[in-house]
Amino acid sequence: MAKPRVRVISLGGVGEVGKNLTVIEYRGDLVIVDAGTKFPEDEMRGIDLIIPDITYVLERANKLRGILITHGHEDHIGGLPFLLPQLKKMAPIPIYGSELAMAMVKAKLEEMGVADLAELHVIQPREQYKISKQFTAEFISVTHSIPFANVVGLKTDLGWVVHTGDFKFDPTPPLGPPSDEERMREIGDEGVLVMLSDAVRVEREGHTPSEAVVSETLYRVIGEAKGRVVLTTFASNITRIDQTIRAAARHGRKVAITGRSMEQSTRVSTELGYLQPPENTMVDIDVAMKLPREQTLLITTGSQGEASAALARIASGEHHQIRLAHGDTVILSATPIPGNEESVYQTIDLLYRRGYKVIYSALEPTIHVSGHASQEELKLMLRHIRPKFVIPIHGEYRHLRLYEELAVGMGYKPEHVMMPELGHVMTFGPHDCRQDGSVKSGAVLVDIISKNQVLLRNRDEVASSGVIIATLIVDRESGDLIAGPDLSAQGLNGQINEKTLQRAQDSLKNFLKKRSKGGFSHGYLVSRTKNVLSREIHRQTQTRPLILPVISEL
Repeated sequence: MAKPRVRVISLGGVGEVGKNLTVIEYRGDLVIVDAGTKFPEDEMRGIDLIIPDITYVLERANKLRGILITHGHEDHIGGLPFLLPQLKKMAPIPIYGSELAMAMVKAKLEEMGVADLAELHVIQPREQYKISKQFTAEFISVTHSIPFANVVGLKTDLGWVVHTGDFKFDPTPPLGPPSDEERMREIGDEGVLVMLSDAVRVEREGHTPSEAVVSETLYRVIGEAKGRVVLTTFASNITRIDQTIRAAARHGRKVAITGRSMEQSTRVSTELGYLQPPENTMVDIDVAMKLPREQTLLITTGSQGEASAALARIASGEHHQIRLAHGDTVILSATPIPGNEESVYQTIDLLYRRGYKVIYSALEPTIHVSGHASQEELKLMLRHIRPKFVIPIHGEYRHLRLYEELAVGMGYKPEHVMMPELGHVMTFGPHDCRQDGSVKSGAVLVDIISKNQVLLRNRDEVASSGVIIATLIVDRESGDLIAGPDLSAQGLNGQINEKTLQRAQDSLKNFLKKRSKGGFSHGYLVSRTKNVLSREIHRQTQTRPLILPVISEL
């Protein structure tokens, strides 16, 4: 009889940055670590979000014992509102994580009306939680760009399985506890079978700078700014939001928060006491827009060029509340996630065209520092944990290969460093590791119709379920329509006729004529094109085909 082995399957976050989800299975018990989402890259405009395909989990839903969350960033928790409804027969699903992460998860689930599908457990670092007969979980504090991140350890009778989550070793974290290196070494002494490690920043030598250096840069840049200041960062980057509010207050500026996800994460963090703005600093956006420009700072979403975020609307001159003036300053306190570079730099270019001063990492390297470990920190984690086997995760393919080289350079045998592929089943015994086939995996496309209506489309089924392609050509500088829009339909089986398409096309043309002049955010125009067509087609036919705008610039 074959001896039981630990099975590890990455259904997201391998060979890409985003939608992290790892399945760990042993003796009939199954747990998930993280459940993220990612924004679509430029070639997938028209899709709202992308989540992992969890067919493998759905087929074994009776074995699922819980979901463990390393931290509260979108690429680690954002998929939960869309994944839990698929598992509703097993609801409520136990979810474990820090107080901050669980508060963020709760807010997301409540917003989508699916909070009853989860049973949230707030963990304490160093305490052990009996997840199932086969798994005991422990969370170990580690520093990242969001406070209260954790390494997740799963204790089995074959040894510990350790998932680092996203981490770095920050000696001076502005918020949250430092990394618990002592406990990491203790777990290493107890015996670790396999470690799954963050590998995103393996290309960088040395150590990743502390978040504390950003505070100094923000204080200087905000002090030098003339007129109104707008700062954008990740909505879940509570540390950066706190640093910005304090720097603004020291310069006598009032601060307003705008953008749905930014407002949500700020509210949650303030209620928990993690954000404690100086007295009389925070004001509503309506109040801020009436104050003298040099007395205000706005914190908003859109650091990754997201099509529907506030910064894209500001750059396109179409935000319903915010209007900037020549000489105002926009600060991007983030670096582009791989795949988002073009969208981010298009937004920066458009901001410059409108006469704003733009501060970003290429000009001010310490306006943002990474939350991920550089080479020396990756080595330090390996020295602390000392696993028998290693799997690099959460990185593009080059990062995984470079991590393999790093581990081999530290004395690991190449065959003990498993190179994951999406859906590959990696199994581990006391003395060996191997790949044991693969399972169904890939991307599921999320089409958010409204708060209470979400369509999930398997990428393989898109063509058969119906697609409308909207093609138009616009002037790169002015945003004027040069040609189109032209609509073509595929796979709709007679649900939509030529008359319906013509009406939708006319509706889009009218919108394009009315929109603001002076250039546009490419992603925002794609998003608005999709929304206009979707609304008109649904009004006429009560159907929701997938709409893919194809916008060329001349």
